[in-house]
This record gives sequence, C-alpha cells and structure tokens, in this order.
Amino acid sequence: MKPELRHLRYLLAVAEHANFTRAAEELRVSQPTLSQQIRQLEKALGVQLLDRTARAIRLTDAGSAYVHYARSALRDLAAGERAVLDVRDLSRGHLRLAVTPTFTAYLTGPLVADFHARHPGITLDVREMTQDRIEADLLDDRLDLGIAFAGDHLPGIEATALFTETLGLVVGPRHPDGHHPGPLPVAELGGHRLALLRGDFATRRHIDRYFAAHHVKPRIAVEADSVNALTEIVTRAPLATVLPDAVTHDHPQLTPIPLDPALPSRTVTLLCRRSTYRSAAARAFGHRAADWARTHDIASG
Repeated sequence: MKPELRHLRYLLAVAEHANFTRAAEELRVSQPTLSQQIRQLEKALGVQLLDRTARAIRLTDAGSAYVHYARSALRDLAAGERAVLDVRDLSRGHLRLAVTPTFTAYLTGPLVADFHARHPGITLDVREMTQDRIEADLLDDRLDLGIAFAGDHLPGIEATALFTETLGLVVGPRHPDGHHPGPLPVAELGGHRLALLRGDFATRRHIDRYFAAHHVKPRIAVEADSVNALTEIVTRAPLATVLPDAVTHDHPQLTPIPLDPALPSRTVTLLCRRSTYRSAAARAFGHRAADWARTHDIASG
C-alpha cells in the first residue's frame, strides 16, 4: 500500500495536537479509525512515526523528517488546486489578504472597495494581524498576500515597495498641548502620557526604536491593539499617541505636534511567498495596490 493524501492529513493533525483525541475531533473521524490510518502509514513507510509512550504523542526523528515533506506536499497540492480553478479573466476567484493594524484605519477600506468595484466576482478574505504572523501564514500557505513594512523578513518572503508612510505625534482636544508653539524636542516627550499599540506590533517596535535612539523613556498609560481604538481614546482623554499622517488628516479633531527630530518614515510593502504560484487575483491586487498608492499620494496624506 502506498501512502495517500488522507494519511498525510491525519499525521499532520496528530503532530499538531500531540493528541489522538483532539486530532480525531478536528478531522471528524473516530479515534480508532485515526489510529488505524496512522499505523497503515507507518507500515507503508516501514518506520515508526509517532512515539506513543509519553503522555503527549510526539514525533520520532523519522516522523519529524517525514512531516516536513508531508506539509510541503499538501501546500503544493493546495496551490495546484487554486491554479486549476484560477480564471484568467478575473470573473471569479478568491484572495486571502492580511494587513497590519495600521492600515485598517486608512488603507484597507478604500483599497479593497476599489478592487471589489473592478473585480466583483473575486471574493476576499481580509484579516488583521501582526507582521510576524502575516509572514508565517504566507509561508504556511494560509495567505496569498500581506501588506506590512520593509525590514528583515523571514526567509522565503518577497517584499515589493508600495509607498512611504510618515508618522507623527498626535493629541486630541482634551490635551493641554493642543496648541504647542513649534516643534516639541524629543527630550521633552518623556513628560507626556502616551497611548500606543501593543509591543508585538511592527508600528510599536518602530516607535520604540525611535525612543531608544534618543534615550527617551516613554510614559505609556494605555496600550491597544488597533489604530481606531487609539484615535477614539486620544479624542476623549488627555493623552498623546503616534499615528500615520494619513490617519491624522482624516480626523479633524486630532492635532499633530511636530517632533524634533521627526519620527523616521518607513516603506509599506506588499508581501508574498517567494517561488510559489500566484493566482490571477493575487497578481491583479498587487498591480492595483501599487497603482492606487501612486494615484492617492498616501505619503503626503
């Protein structure tokens, strides 16, 4: 007997959960059936793939080696299925896109709406997540494209520059420095209470590097997981935050306070997995994102 696709899926489920019961529940098969299928695979390969002696099921050395290729094979097969279903005229299709939280506030809505108006037959699955998660999911073929930032990427990730994003310090109507005369020296920033994104977001790391470079210890009063939450908080509380200029320009109740020196700008990029099949929908979205960024001059708001 030769291994079949179901054997690979069953093995990967057990490896992921380290438990036959939970793997069987996910696969919607009985536990005895799952155990039997794994033993069939081990018999076909002539090696033991799982160590069943511990409380948690573990892969043997042979199992770890085999799982690597099994996962790769299923990824390639899934890409092949999408290639077969791909329609070149873009009358139908599916696109899995992820963005970091910064873009939800000013880019995702208009860009997706523009793409949908041009290609209404293509369904989009749009998710918001950290850049680290985006890159990992691209490599695992859980995403087709991501929008994030230039920098050090995981091996296998390809990045294409879209536009330059500028950031600035922002306060709301309740902040006492709403009419600050001239730029605020960065050394004085430590006296301001801040609302910022959580530390696992790329934008927060960018801000933290700026603080560290200028030896500023920030007073962080609030941490949030979305830019929209920050704008709402700063509008109602005497706190300052750091936002992309494009977001600030869309909120007249927010007041930018120039910093001296200014926060460094950064390059927004379109991310994908290198050396993989790219559907017509993914290619079309990439072209449209680049054209849209040029047309709307995002860097200047």
